[in-house]
Order: sequence, then C-alpha cells, then structure tokens
Amino acid sequence: MNTKSPSFTQQLHAAWASQGSMLCVGFDPDPKRIPASLAGKPEPIFEFCKAIADATADLVCAFKPQIAYFASQGAETQLKKLISHLKTQYPYIPVILDAKRGDIGSTAEHYAMEAFERYGADAVTVNPYMGFDSIEPYLRYSQKGVIVLCRTSNPGGSDLQFLKNSSTGEPLYLEVAKLAASKWNASGQLGLVVGATFPEEIAKVRNLVGDMPLLIPGIGAQGGDIAATVKAGSIAQKLGTGMIINSSRAILYASSGEDFAQAARKVAQTTRDALNAAAK
Repeated sequence: MNTKSPSFTQQLHAAWASQGSMLCVGFDPDPKRIPASLAGKPEPIFEFCKAIADATADLVCAFKPQIAYFASQGAETQLKKLISHLKTQYPYIPVILDAKRGDIGSTAEHYAMEAFERYGADAVTVNPYMGFDSIEPYLRYSQKGVIVLCRTSNPGGSDLQFLKNSSTGEPLYLEVAKLAASKWNASGQLGLVVGATFPEEIAKVRNLVGDMPLLIPGIGAQGGDIAATVKAGSIAQKLGTGMIINSSRAILYASSGEDFAQAARKVAQTTRDALNAAAK
C-alpha cells in the first residue's frame, strides 16, 4: 500500500538528530481561543495552526494535530490543508494524527485509509482495547507509525489501565507494552503513548520496550514534570532520543493577541531547551 521511504521511525530518528529536539507541538485548535485577528479569515483554524507551525518548525521533532478539534468544526479540509503544508514545507518532520481510533478490523481499515491516504499522516494514535485485529489494518501500511495508547495522562486512565492480569499480576498497561514490543510490532513501526504525569510508569514501560518511541503528553498545561519525564523515558546511551514529548495548549495559547505565533515560538523554545537540559 505505502512504499514511500523513509519509514516513520527513520524519519523520527533523523528528526531527533537534525533538530536536536524531543519536543512535539500538538494542534488542538479551539475556536473560542483562536486570536480575534483571525476571526474574519475564511480558514481561521488553518491559518492559526499554520502560523504556529511556521514559527516553531525548527524547534520540534514532530507535529501532532488532534483530529477532533478539526472535525467538530467541520474543518476536515483545513486539517488536510495543514498536513499538506507541513509535509511540503517540513518533510523531515513527522506528522502524527492524534485520532485514538479503536474498532473492529473492517472498520479499522477505513480509519487507516483516513489517516494515511486521506490526510497523509506519517503516524496515527490507536486504542488497543479491542485487541490486535483492530490494530493490524494500520500495520499494512508498513512505513507508517502506529502509536498505541498504553498509560495515558488523564486522571481516569487508572480506572482500567491499573487492573491486574490474574495470571501475571501485572497491570493492564504493562501487558499492552509487552504485546506492543513483541508480537504486535509486525511492522517495526509501533510506538506507545505514556503520559508525563506518571514518570514511574514511563520508566517501567521503557524497561519493557527497549528503544521503542514513546509519545509523551502531559507536560505544559497538564503539569507533567520535565526533568522526571526525561529521566524516566531516556534510552541508555542515547540521550535526547526515544521520546516525542508533546505540548499543545501551553504553546498554542501563549498569547491571544496578534503576536500569538511569536509567543508560541518563545514557549516552544523554552520547553525545547528545558527538555534538552534535562537530557544532559
């Protein structure tokens, strides 16, 4: 299906090296918070995200648009235009479509088409609750990344993720990590979502999955500790790699004025530098 090269993980390793960054900027465009200066534009969501992408592109290892923020506004065309802009202007920066899809195989085929063919994303987030057959259709796109929810940063994540396997005594999120690092990783392009609000769990996952990429939300507005996160998720002897550490709202809404893009860049640069300092 997809024979393009390089693969998602190759893109990611190249970005870590060339950009000198573990920071990912997430696009969660809330129309209520988009600067008034863009209100009269025909495509305000696109213009908002494009301006921030252009202001921060030299500071990141990835971009992560959240599909719900676009779809709720009927702005799928703007999302497609944004990803096209990112891939055209910054082809060396992988784009992760944050969709958290999770459905039976026949439906997952269409979600995979949506992410990789309609939008052209390099990777997509998926929910593993329905098991391997709901993930397998994404793996048919052998060059694309599939990032599986493991230990999420939201407070309610513990409701299910901490339930213990009666045979092994391990919590569910570690069982997911084991499967992702072994028989699920048929394409070699899997990653895991592990929240920055639980650094001890990040360390446990890292110990299980080796150098598998970890997408780590939860710093910035959610309050995750940068130093603890970097320490927990680092790969031995490969500091500054292995993690895609996302910040969305803290960067996007650094200013509500006409200087929003410059303010976003300032916060992104401060965050990038803090992440790099913690990796030393």
